[in-house]
Amino acid sequence: MDQSVLTVDGLRVSVEGCDVLSGLDITVKKGSVHAVMGPNGSGKSTLAYTLAGHPSYEATRGSAHLNGEDLLEMDADERAQAGLFLAFQYPLAVPGLKMEPFLHSAVRAVRGEEEAGDVFSFHRRLLKELRFLDMDPTFAERYVNDGFSGGEKKRAEILQMLLLKPKLAILDETDSGLDIDAIGIVAKGVNRLRDEGMSILIITHYQRILNFIKPDTVSVLHKGKIVRTGGPELALELEEKGYGEYTGPSLGVLA
Repeated sequence: MDQSVLTVDGLRVSVEGCDVLSGLDITVKKGSVHAVMGPNGSGKSTLAYTLAGHPSYEATRGSAHLNGEDLLEMDADERAQAGLFLAFQYPLAVPGLKMEPFLHSAVRAVRGEEEAGDVFSFHRRLLKELRFLDMDPTFAERYVNDGFSGGEKKRAEILQMLLLKPKLAILDETDSGLDIDAIGIVAKGVNRLRDEGMSILIITHYQRILNFIKPDTVSVLHKGKIVRTGGPELALELEEKGYGEYTGPSLGVLA
């Protein structure tokens, strides 16, 4: 039985007429963590935004399926309803919109009325998750990402994941700008959902977050293609040796 949650075959993506992904293949298994690592300009964030349905990223060839459903034929909201979640590297602030009604509306839109529950049951559930993430209950009354520190923004993303319970979460450099304590809190939420069967695609430059969220598979992305895939030891090798082996003359040097 096929346990693949995400299957990407020969994906080519153009941004403003420039090819960024040039025939990318990747598979993420159910309940697994697949880390994609690579230097700046390799196409990591392009992969994340394309899968999530960002309109600026045009898939010109290839395919991407989530649990057998064609992602490329779906609008962004349909991808979310199908179980895909993207944790942004730089979450946007929404002044004037409080966290609790925003989160309740998101769960209602993605999971349905029954899952969202009424405002009282949702409030109890929200407080439980805030405690789990060591966040003050007053966080629910703040405006979405408005005035948040980098760590608070990332915790807010993980809070959304805990409430939405996606089938596949894409973490786009979630560790960017975080200290060790904040990474530990982020990993706490991710690892709980992993234990519940969620699949995770981590996009990162560094090994650091992988000390907290242990990957099953690590792939190296260079110039829009996966050039090597291995186990968690590959991340340690990259941390020690860097990306020189993949950006040398045989593969082309990044500009």
